[in-house]
Amino acid sequence: MPKFNTLITAAVLGILPGLAFGFQAWNRHDVNAVQGGVFEVVSEVGSAPIDYWCAAGDYAIRVLRTSAVQRVYIWQPIGPAVTRQGRKGVQFSLTPPPGADTSTSYSVGVKRAGDNMRASSAQNYCYDRVESEMWRAG
Repeated sequence: MPKFNTLITAAVLGILPGLAFGFQAWNRHDVNAVQGGVFEVVSEVGSAPIDYWCAAGDYAIRVLRTSAVQRVYIWQPIGPAVTRQGRKGVQFSLTPPPGADTSTSYSVGVKRAGDNMRASSAQNYCYDRVESEMWRAG
């Protein structure tokens, strides 16, 4: 029986490192839960604002199962990631940060807490990027 318990413990410990990385969005950006409904999109080399929004919208719809019209808010603008050392990240939430200006903007950025858009609009940036990549490859 001790050998069986050792095998189970080894199997569980083998699975845990994979669970620590959270969700990988359509654009291959990692999204990790922070706390209290806040989640962080971690940068990749060459990440643009639309990449962060794509991953946030994808996570909101596919993981949090929110409706397409639910607004996604920047909780903490771009800065050092809290879930991955040495990387940059943007924290998002389905609720606005306290005291933030949540008026909508016509530009897509990741530098102002309170900036927001519908989850479906954010997720659509994933498909825009795929389409532009297909045109460049052809």
